[in-house]
Formats: sequence, structure tokens, C-alpha cells
Amino acid sequence: MAASDVAVGIIFLAQTVAGALGNSSLLLHYLVLYFTGCRVRHTDLILQHLIVANLLALLCRGVPQTVAAFGVKIFLSDVGCKMLFYLHRVGRGVSIGSTCLLSVFQAMKISPEDNSCSELKLNIPKYIGSSTYLSWVLYLLVNVVFLMYMTGRRSNKNITILKYFGYCSGVRQDSTTHSLHAALLTFPDALCVGLMLWASSSMVLILHRHKQRMQHLHKTVSSRSSPESRATQTILLL
Repeated sequence: MAASDVAVGIIFLAQTVAGALGNSSLLLHYLVLYFTGCRVRHTDLILQHLIVANLLALLCRGVPQTVAAFGVKIFLSDVGCKMLFYLHRVGRGVSIGSTCLLSVFQAMKISPEDNSCSELKLNIPKYIGSSTYLSWVLYLLVNVVFLMYMTGRRSNKNITILKYFGYCSGVRQDSTTHSLHAALLTFPDALCVGLMLWASSSMVLILHRHKQRMQHLHKTVSSRSSPESRATQTILLL
């Protein structure tokens, strides 16, 4: 096994362990809050789904990728490959969807009371639970295509129709089918990213307008950067 393969394996292992420990600690925190009867915020439900989705994506991709990087190339059956790729894509999709929902919820919460979305702002907490579960259902259905063409490396199929991914294989598709599958898989992610960009831009604009209105207070109270500026920096960083 080459030194580069060892280095790649160590990188995958470090990322997987760090990510799994971080998300597991957050999940444990919410479990403690649940069993102690503490009241949680509306955004905490979104974060709980995000944590589970992150763990699913990390473990289903990080663990086999690490094992393959350390030289163990054939260790999964056809069923194992199908389920790992499927669950990884579901976790990845729900992670994007949950982040999108969190951004939209935050943008609605800080929007002015007198805008056209005031009624939706009052009712949006009611839709958080159904929206998160709908995200799971959507990505469970969309990613079914991975169950159809993923297979193990020990597959009996002709090698010319297989595409290798290090520890699993995928059946090569014709250009039309591949384009349809790519469009089906990309559309929900692109929609979520678009909504996140809109929500982030809206929050930055709202904070900028609020800063303009309160600028004279900030000058007299403190010379430090305003809360709006710090919030804007956080939004842009995320």
C-alpha cells in the first residue's frame, strides 16, 4: 500500500471521527434535554434532523471510504453497496434540505412585522415538523435510482459496463438515462441552495436596513462593531 493511500486513509478517518463525535455530542445534548423535560426552540427540531442526517452521510461514506483507502478494496456485497450509497445520498440530501429550512425560518423570524409575509411568519412554526419529515420522504424517493444501478465489486456483470467508486461499482447508463437521473437528483439540491441564497440575502438586507436606522445609537453607545455587522458576517461565512 502506497504512502499516499495511507495519507488519504488517515484524512478520511480523522474527518469521519471528528464529524461523528461532534454530531453525536449534539445529539446526546438534545436527548438529555428531551428526557429532562426541558423546552426546546422551534429551530431545535430542524437541528435534530440535521444532526441525524449528518451522521448518516458521514458514516455511510466516511467509514467505507476509509477502509478502502487503507487497502481493503472488496468488502461489501451488492446489497451493502446499494444501501450505503442510498443512505449516504439520503443523509446528504436531508442535510441540505434541513439547512435550507433553517435559513428560511430564520429569515422569516427577523423579517419586519408589517411586510407581506407577516401571516406566514406567525404560522411557520406549525409547519416545521411536517416540512422536515417531508424532506426525508422526498430524498428517500428521489434517491431510489441508486438502488437500481449500484453493485458490489464482485459483481458478475461485464467489466465494460461498470464504473468503479473504490469500494463499489455502478452500472454505466446511456446518455439519456444518465441525464434524466442527474436532473432528478440535482433539482431538489439546486432548489434548496437557491432558497438558502434568497434567505441569506434577505437577512443581510434586513440587517443592513436596521443598522442604518439604528446607526446613531451605535455611535453613542459603543465603538465596537454593531450586532447587525456581526450577524451579517456570520451569515456570509455560513
